[in-house]
Amino acid sequence: MNTERKMVGKKALVTGSGTGIGREIALEFARQGADVVLHYAHSGSGAESAVDEIRKMGRQAAAFRADFDQVEEVVELARQAVDFLGAVDCLVNNAGVTFNRPFLQVTREQFDLLYHVNIRAQFFLTQEIVKGMVARKRGVVCNLTSIHGLQGAPEHSVYSGTKGAIVAYTRALAVELAHQGVRVNAIAPGWVTVENHYKVIPDCANEEAAHAAAKDAVPVSRAGMPLDIAKLAIFLCSDDAEFIVGQTLVADGGTTSLMSLFHDFRAPSTARFGKGYVPGV
Repeated sequence: MNTERKMVGKKALVTGSGTGIGREIALEFARQGADVVLHYAHSGSGAESAVDEIRKMGRQAAAFRADFDQVEEVVELARQAVDFLGAVDCLVNNAGVTFNRPFLQVTREQFDLLYHVNIRAQFFLTQEIVKGMVARKRGVVCNLTSIHGLQGAPEHSVYSGTKGAIVAYTRALAVELAHQGVRVNAIAPGWVTVENHYKVIPDCANEEAAHAAAKDAVPVSRAGMPLDIAKLAIFLCSDDAEFIVGQTLVADGGTTSLMSLFHDFRAPSTARFGKGYVPGV
């Protein structure tokens, strides 16, 4: 078994790392030997507890708050991360908000919030961090998108638009930066069980229920776990992936490979993502 840690000596910034996928990515970076800056937007308890775990591993860690609806706070997060770490070798753009609503009911305020948080903030945070990477002629950016950016789902026109934008801008940015020593790729997760699913999806109150619900819906017969995505992020940020540039790697248990003609896409959705952080939900 290969026990070599792939991130020894590296410095990583992981956004949206107070819960779910982002938190597990931050922890996995530390397990693999990196020092880590975590970011959160609202409650800092999850990020701070992860900081404690990372410090117990003997790594350096800190958590900083930033509202990704505000570009000035995004720029300040970049400054804080560089000041704490000295430099950022790996940027994982995980932060984002999920939202579903019938197309004709979407408000301008809801539209703006999703595009600001999911794509504008990611773009300008990357711009700030990449300045240092280009100066050092090395660095890796890993963007989190979604299978919603690759396939269509009713009531997700706004969310899917932001995730599709990440796929396209990842590709364009990658070819612009590759010759300057900076690699850019993306991950498109499928159904991964996180806290938000437990709150809003019927019959999905916990991880066990989520796996049961996914058994007949996902070809691999289970829902994804944050660690599935964290391991892929480590790979893309490691030297093992140095010839992979501008790609969006799908990690969905086979979901996008399945021809889903049996789902009644005409029925209204009973899930309501966005409650508590998207206006009017």
